[in-house]
Amino acid sequence: MKSIINEKLTVYLLSVGVIRLLFIAVMILSVTYAHNRNTQKVISSQRLKKEVLTAKTEYHLPSIAGKKAERLLHPIVIQTAGRFQVDPALVKAIIMAESGYNARAISKRGAKGLMQLMPATAQALGVEDVFNPKQNISGGVRYFKQLVNQFGGDVELALAAYNAGSRNVRHYQGIPPFKATRYYIKKVFKYYQIYKNQMTYNEKGFVSLNNSNQFS
Repeated sequence: MKSIINEKLTVYLLSVGVIRLLFIAVMILSVTYAHNRNTQKVISSQRLKKEVLTAKTEYHLPSIAGKKAERLLHPIVIQTAGRFQVDPALVKAIIMAESGYNARAISKRGAKGLMQLMPATAQALGVEDVFNPKQNISGGVRYFKQLVNQFGGDVELALAAYNAGSRNVRHYQGIPPFKATRYYIKKVFKYYQIYKNQMTYNEKGFVSLNNSNQFS
């Protein structure tokens, strides 16, 4: 009788011990899981902050680079704009909209340089080195002036043709219904107003830059 009681007591104690061990194991696993989740959240949060900072930096880079390049290329723009009788502020706006003042810019369609000239267009304009700022600006302004004359002095149509091609402008008998083209025109005029405000015109037609930080 005593042996039976002892066996039952032993089984009971073993059962209690196993339950305790299982409870402890579950608690350990729960704590470990919670720790890992918190660690992952911290890592994800750090990655997100890093991505946001990187995005902000990348977003602001074109403006900073454009500001510096704009001042360096200012004399070339003024000289070229004067030669073809185009508002220099408009030339600067086109450059900013086209390439962000990146002289080495290449689009997916193959347009190159500051004013994003297509190879065939550059060749027709006599541009030998499309990445040469002076040649690219000279070719781009000359081409834009041709478009202005072609469309009776209408700057909006000339910009539409510069972006979407003169064939599309003739086909639609006005600005093509392309979102990219319409956005492009608005962007150019936005930059034009900013550059216009930066410039000072004297009675002889010479242009100088004001100390403006609108692109900083």
